[in-house]
Amino acid sequence: MERISATYFIETPFDVEKAAKVLAGEQSSGTFVAIPGETDELKERFAAKVESIELLETVSQPALPGAEGYDEYHRAKLTVSWSVENFGYNLPVMISTLQGNLYELSQFTGLKLMDLDVPDSFRNHFVGPRFGIEGCRTLTQVYDRPLIGTIIKPSIGLAAEQTATLVKTLAEAGIDFVKDDELMSSSANSTFEARVDAVMDVINRHADATGKKVMYAFNLSDEIDSMLRRYEYLLKAGATCAMVSINTVGLSAVKKICDQGALPVHAHRNGWGMLTRHPLLGIDFVAYQKLWRLVGVDQIHVNGIQNKFWESDDSVVRSIEACRQPLLGGFEVLPVVSSGQWGGQAPETYRRTQTVDLLYMAGGGIMAHPSGPQAGVIALKQAWEAAVNGWSVEEAAQFYPEFGKSVEKFGKSMKFIPA
Repeated sequence: MERISATYFIETPFDVEKAAKVLAGEQSSGTFVAIPGETDELKERFAAKVESIELLETVSQPALPGAEGYDEYHRAKLTVSWSVENFGYNLPVMISTLQGNLYELSQFTGLKLMDLDVPDSFRNHFVGPRFGIEGCRTLTQVYDRPLIGTIIKPSIGLAAEQTATLVKTLAEAGIDFVKDDELMSSSANSTFEARVDAVMDVINRHADATGKKVMYAFNLSDEIDSMLRRYEYLLKAGATCAMVSINTVGLSAVKKICDQGALPVHAHRNGWGMLTRHPLLGIDFVAYQKLWRLVGVDQIHVNGIQNKFWESDDSVVRSIEACRQPLLGGFEVLPVVSSGQWGGQAPETYRRTQTVDLLYMAGGGIMAHPSGPQAGVIALKQAWEAAVNGWSVEEAAQFYPEFGKSVEKFGKSMKFIPA
């Protein structure tokens, strides 16, 4: 029978091999004591197996509370496997198995799910992203550079008509993608339906006049029935993207939206920090993005180089690389680069990732351009053209006037350009 494997980064004051066996038992057929019914035959079929242990460093202080007072805490990488028979192709139960109560175990003062591997048979049960990189490129007609996008700011407070006016300016500037902020779904002065009507009127008129249809990700996050109604409303309005706050909506609800299959799904990972910020707790993005690719999202946030949050550049690069790794022979997902981005990070982003298969999002980097949002869009396109050509920020600033003004505005005040 096929097996699913998971890799963990763990810390324990106990013998690592014994702690690993506790993990495997707790998350399959065993419990804290031997019990009747757990026969050798049952364990052979359903028990988790510790496949490998790689011992790492030993430290003197625990990463997390739970087993204080020991002299040494051993760190290691564990790989554990389960038979697919344990949960079939039920993702919520699979995740409860791979994560679940193991974070509670007193044997561990640190535990993080780093990676997971599913067998090829999952391809027969999950469609994965319906659009992915190529589908999003086709819808936006952008093929040889990153998709350039922005977020509506202020995050909340604009009336539907004000949002539409801003989208008109952005569309005329040549923007490829616009999204609701995660704080906006349906507010007192901008209900979901009113905003869809106002924004799509602008987008459809622009498309009729120019042939280019801006992709707008409307945040339909809510309870499942409401999200399905909103999804249908988007289809009738001619929209080309739906946005979901995946951590708050939940796995099964996001899959329900993805399974509708008519619109790309933009996966916003707000709340991600609480799942991963501690190096010995939660889940690493490598494992995280695989789960959401199985669910079927088409675009997923990865933060950005020199971002405004806590995440390091190395971590962001690993996240982009993880999205680019094939899963089950395909299942492409478009990495969404965001968080304090403007054109100044484009050269370093390209140097470190060597890809333009990105949705490059800039909020203030577009909206706060000294010559206005239109120049902000142009500046980002210029920055990426320079990046692909191997130019430095300083060289690009001298050659491209709009980008040069971005450097004057953002370069010294936002730590992104060396003094």
